[in-house]
Amino acid sequence: MATVKDYKQLNGLALAYMGDSVYERHIRELLLAEGKTKPNHLHKTATQYVSAKAQAYILQAMYAQEFLTEEEDRIAKRGRNAKSNSVPKNTDLQTYSLSSAFEAVIGYLYLGGETARLTEWLNLATEIIKAK
Repeated sequence: MATVKDYKQLNGLALAYMGDSVYERHIRELLLAEGKTKPNHLHKTATQYVSAKAQAYILQAMYAQEFLTEEEDRIAKRGRNAKSNSVPKNTDLQTYSLSSAFEAVIGYLYLGGETARLTEWLNLATEIIKAK
């Protein structure tokens, strides 16, 4: 993996960009490990985890459980408050902002090499959706 220098200085959307791919990969691997192999079924099931609505729900549940550290909360706020030049297609702005906050923290943990904490985030995220 290439090292991103000064990842702590990246804006919220750049962190979310990285977090989106990390989380998506985690979900894809999870679904394959569960034996799901049909492309249409894989896509439908993955959407339950990776949609903006799902990610916003996960982040709100994590806040309710007081799961975030102070630093993660700061990063989430950076992701939530980032100004995007695009308009979300299938969701409202608040949901999109929360989703970006969720992805930003995942990107931050990944780029920082905080593997153990990243695993906790990914595992809790999947537990939250499965329990929904």
